Amino acid sequence: MAEAADQDLATSAGPGAVAIVHGEVGHARARPRPHAFAYDAFCLCLPLDRLDALARVGIAHNRAGLVSFHDRDHGARDGTPLLPWIRALLRDAGIGADGAVELYAFPRMLGYVFNPVSFWVCRDAAGAVRAVLCEVSNTFGEHHNYLVAAEDGGVLRSGQTLGAAKCFHVSPFCAVRGHYRFRFHFGPGRWLARVDYYDDPGQPALLRTRISGPLVALAPGGARALLWRYRWYTLGVILRIHWQALQLFVKGAPFFKKPPPPADALTRFGGRAREPDRGA
Repeated sequence: MAEAADQDLATSAGPGAVAIVHGEVGHARARPRPHAFAYDAFCLCLPLDRLDALARVGIAHNRAGLVSFHDRDHGARDGTPLLPWIRALLRDAGIGADGAVELYAFPRMLGYVFNPVSFWVCRDAAGAVRAVLCEVSNTFGEHHNYLVAAEDGGVLRSGQTLGAAKCFHVSPFCAVRGHYRFRFHFGPGRWLARVDYYDDPGQPALLRTRISGPLVALAPGGARALLWRYRWYTLGVILRIHWQALQLFVKGAPFFKKPPPPADALTRFGGRAREPDRGA
């Protein structure tokens, strides 16, 4: 049944196509007691200059639908178009990414969505990746953006590691300190986003997270199969977050009160992440 659904969902990929990642999301926590999980997952790859193609695959854009995508769920979150918003953000940051922008995110399924993190892959006119905006949301309705780019303004390569200081509360079981290390795979046919969190310079990563899987174009009318296979998925995201939180509580993970969100909605870091301090 799943193989048949995949055939209905996927077609040959092409430049600028609305695409889907069928894969897995995984978390692994190292301390104070190991805790790990992995779930089957999906996300869409949406070329922001081709959102008019959503109707062809059966996804409603900025209107009600069984599967839908709304501009107000991202960016300025006021319903304004997303491409001018990210162009202005990149321009203000001095990043020369004037080519295609692809947003990796969940759509609304049966009217509901929660994206713990969405990734905006920003390319130059030649198609090279120049920056990735990591748009993070917590369960308190707050949002923060981490913009990662090369320190010299050059091309971001698949597998390159970049980082940013953590300044936004996501989980009550992680303090707002330390830094993230980001790594992506930009090649055709596969998507990988890995985010590792280091809370202590004398320790290995406290938390390692990833979403990965093959990337294929969504077939015409493919939203029907998407709905059949994943109709409860986006609701399940928030339920799974709370289920995993309960397990961490039972295991005795330290609990941290939520601080106020940072005054600046954007954190930018350029260059390679600092390696954890292994000194005494």
